[in-house]
Amino acid sequence: MSDELYEPIARQKTYELVADRLLGRIAGGDLAPGDPIPSERELAGSYAVGRSSIREALRMLESKGVIHSVGSGSFTVAEFGNALHHSLDFLVSVDQADFRELFEVRHMLEAEAAALAATRSIDQDLDAMALQIDAMEAGRDSEAGFITADLRFHMAVVHATRNRLLVHLMNAIRSQLQRSLATSFHTPGLPEHAVEMHRLILEAVRAREPEEARRRMHEHVARVEQATALDNRSRPLV
Repeated sequence: MSDELYEPIARQKTYELVADRLLGRIAGGDLAPGDPIPSERELAGSYAVGRSSIREALRMLESKGVIHSVGSGSFTVAEFGNALHHSLDFLVSVDQADFRELFEVRHMLEAEAAALAATRSIDQDLDAMALQIDAMEAGRDSEAGFITADLRFHMAVVHATRNRLLVHLMNAIRSQLQRSLATSFHTPGLPEHAVEMHRLILEAVRAREPEEARRRMHEHVARVEQATALDNRSRPLV
């Protein structure tokens, strides 16, 4: 039997725990590329740890390329740099992947993510989804605000699956998804539909009903696809 089985279990240092929390917020879409990272003071207060632990966590994330310094001790979330993300961006630019292909991927990933979220989500995930729905309501007169909240809702659903690979896959199509949301925002009735369906999806996830969550996500994605198909089915995503 391997001696490793009897080695002492290493305890995570405080700064590592803080880094994990921040990574979770980034992976879940709460902090998107370009967003400012809360200040040392804010983070220390939120996590009830010393500022030295916050500084170590930020250095760790910076060294991994997750965040980058903008001077004076401030940081922003870096552009997602994983190879999968860049590979898909390259594929889209070369092969001119269209909206039909994007929606096929959305059906496969997001419907199953909704079902999985209904079995694994915690209160924090539900709160994150509800927060983004409220932000969509408040941002109906702002394309940028509405789309940002819409995208973050879908990322919050995926984050609730507790499947890191699925989060990476969604991040990989994030830029294409954002472009499609920009189009759907200008389609009459779709913003209202999105808010309504997001509430129904959250309701199913909160009720721990995976089949219903899956069905509602399928319905939502299909409705958006149908409404934008005439203008965008043959239009490349670049």
